[in-house]
Amino acid sequence: MPTDDEWMDRALSLAKRAWGKTHPNPMVGALIVEDGEMVAEGWHARDGGPHAERAALAALGRAPRPGAVMYVTLEPCSTAGRTGACCDAIRAAGIARVVSGATDPNPAHAGRGLEVLRAASIAVTAGVRAETCTELNFIFNHWITTRRPLVAGKLATTRDGFSRPPAGANRWITGPEARADVHHWRRLFPAIAVGAGTVRADNPALTRRWRDENGCEQEDCGVRFVFDATLATAAGDPAGWPRVYTDAWRERTVVVTSMAADAAAQEWLEAAGVQVWRQETTRGAAGWGEFLQRCAEERLSGIYLEGGAELLADARAAGVLDYGFWYQSPLLGGAGWGGAAPWGEWAESTTETFGADTLRRGSLKPVRL
Repeated sequence: MPTDDEWMDRALSLAKRAWGKTHPNPMVGALIVEDGEMVAEGWHARDGGPHAERAALAALGRAPRPGAVMYVTLEPCSTAGRTGACCDAIRAAGIARVVSGATDPNPAHAGRGLEVLRAASIAVTAGVRAETCTELNFIFNHWITTRRPLVAGKLATTRDGFSRPPAGANRWITGPEARADVHHWRRLFPAIAVGAGTVRADNPALTRRWRDENGCEQEDCGVRFVFDATLATAAGDPAGWPRVYTDAWRERTVVVTSMAADAAAQEWLEAAGVQVWRQETTRGAAGWGEFLQRCAEERLSGIYLEGGAELLADARAAGVLDYGFWYQSPLLGGAGWGGAAPWGEWAESTTETFGADTLRRGSLKPVRL
């Protein structure tokens, strides 16, 4: 018979079916077990939709048998929001035991759901695969405790820290496995951001590409931010504009610019369907503060900064860079920016391998301004 840990692993796999689709809500998976057999499963599929616990109960389609156990990756909610308190649904259904993973990170709710269930004479086992369940929702955890988007920086370098490969090498620093992993994380974040220099140099698409369970290639697009204080990327004939201003997802592109930017260029961009956010400044603590406040108002809970190094360094200096993704290839030498990552020290991190490349990712120590 599977253990609690094994059932929780299954619940985690259910939660990941909604990878990047629930923002600003967390990803949650739940399943119901009767007499050692799984009889129903559910996951939170989208913001505003049924929570995982209610989805699992609905999938069961009947009253649970005596002794039924529910496994859920996040502590069931105890307050009635848009979908009603899950603790009430669990109690009304007659679930005998609840096994939960992560504790609700909201300080106002943490542990309250478990107390409500125990008060209803439901057996509770908490903290199963807690670390993994918590890590799954690192964006949500930051959002719900700070009410500010989590800002993550991504950097790909040679082994000795250069941002462009040596002459004669492939145009890519990293291999296909690492590049596929970048798209995996792009899919998780609701928004991606780059500087004007990156747009001019690389003309990136900034979309997310992956293969579905049938092996078919898929592509979509989150919100794409371009930091361009002067709107230099929109200068000249629109036929020569970067593709983020002209492709099928151009309405998902937002240019963050300053009050000094050319008003005519803004009109041209907006006429093409591109959004423009004009601020007093685009850099420093003031610029990032204004930008992140507006992101919060738009319910964007996480921003994935893809570069370049100048934008990353500015975010770090402003004290807003929370998380890092650093891909390193075995190549030596190169061009461009070199040295240590522009975000200081890690608070905690893990290392993974993708082909010949490595990824170090994790939270960063705060900067003292």
